[in-house]
Amino acid sequence: MLPLVNVFEVEKVRVLLTHIGGYPGKYAPGILPQLNANGTTLFISGHSHILKVIYDPKLQLLHINPGAAGRQGFHKVRTLVRFVIDQDKIKELEIKEIPLNELG
Repeated sequence: MLPLVNVFEVEKVRVLLTHIGGYPGKYAPGILPQLNANGTTLFISGHSHILKVIYDPKLQLLHINPGAAGRQGFHKVRTLVRFVIDQDKIKELEIKEIPLNELG
């Protein structure tokens, strides 16, 4: 239903979104060329179910893995990351944890 890799812009932030992307220093095969080619400044990927927010100084981008939102897996809580994009700034980052029993 959706492309494997989705690239779009929000205000002045170039976003690359994919499911399996790795993280700085350990990007998934094929992701690094796409990050470079697209001028990405915000990279969002998941798959590991481990919430991580890491700045990659080499590529000058912020990587966000929001963690786990579903019921299946080893996690004990669902997690999400909320933030504000203001022009070319990513700010007001919030991490929310939701116990598995709080959502249907």
